[in-house]
Amino acid sequence: MSPSTSTGGSKKSGSDGGARGVRGVMTPARVAVLALAVLGLIFIFENTRHTKIRLLIPEVTMPLWVALLGTGLIGALCGAYFIRRRK
Repeated sequence: MSPSTSTGGSKKSGSDGGARGVRGVMTPARVAVLALAVLGLIFIFENTRHTKIRLLIPEVTMPLWVALLGTGLIGALCGAYFIRRRK
C-alpha cells in the first residue's frame, strides 16, 4: 500500500492537535512583543499633558500622547515595510 491509499492513523486527532495550534500562536517572542506594546501604550496614555511640538516650520500644541502614539505608529509601519521587503 502506498501512503496516499493507507487508511490507518495518518491524521492526528484528539486534544494534541488543538494544543499544538495554540502553542504555535503564542510563542515567547510574540508574548514579549505584546508585553512591550502594552507597556508602550501605558506609557503613552499616562502622558496626557499638552506640549509644543515643532513640525518642520509651524509649532503646534497637542497632547503628548497623540505625538507619542503617532510616532509609534510611524515606526511600526516603517518596521513592517522593511520586514515585508526582506522576505
